[in-house]
Amino acid sequence: METIVKLVNATIGQQDADILHEVNMEIASGDFVYIIGRVGSGKSSLLRTLYADLPLVYGEGEVAGFSLAGLRKSRVPRLRRKCSIVFQDFHLLTDRSVRENLDFVLRATGWKRRAARGRVEEVLEQVGMPDAGDKFPHQLSGGEQQRVVLARALLNSPPVILADEPTGNIDPETSYRLIELLKEVAGKGTAVIIATHQYDLIERYPGRVFRCREGRVTEEPDFMKSNGAEA
Repeated sequence: METIVKLVNATIGQQDADILHEVNMEIASGDFVYIIGRVGSGKSSLLRTLYADLPLVYGEGEVAGFSLAGLRKSRVPRLRRKCSIVFQDFHLLTDRSVRENLDFVLRATGWKRRAARGRVEEVLEQVGMPDAGDKFPHQLSGGEQQRVVLARALLNSPPVILADEPTGNIDPETSYRLIELLKEVAGKGTAVIIATHQYDLIERYPGRVFRCREGRVTEEPDFMKSNGAEA
């Protein structure tokens, strides 16, 4: 399997404060990964570093073939085309329909109109919303909006999806369906990394678990055996 994310002795920080030290992580295509930890432990900062919203403070880092060390701002948009992001807040354009939201992303990345139209219908079908194209975000439930966000993330068939607390604004049953969809995406070869504090998701949909705690990141292969001890 191809390595999609790799950090070697990395330091993660923001606003002149180091948050995580000596981070070593290697994630391959098709890996389904959880990042857990208390609020403020560095989960979101780690993801933000992977999609170049925060600079890598020290060490080596690579995401989808892009080196994070000294990454020029002009190359960040190219990285993010390979590294789709699912936020807790939906970030949908409220004055555009679902179809127009998705078409906007494809046209911005160079797709032709006819091909873009077909791709939009494909991803809406994939997330179980084939009839939602003409609806506007305010006409959708929180869970439906999050599915549209996932559809948006899938548009360009990225090698990695980063999901930062993606279930924070939706109900438990909808959360399970969203994670199930992400698990299916990983099964087709996309690396999926989810920052979460909901351990019941891990119980239902197991994956690799990395814990952020006291400035360190450790993989916990026996997480389930320890019954999800407190982060």
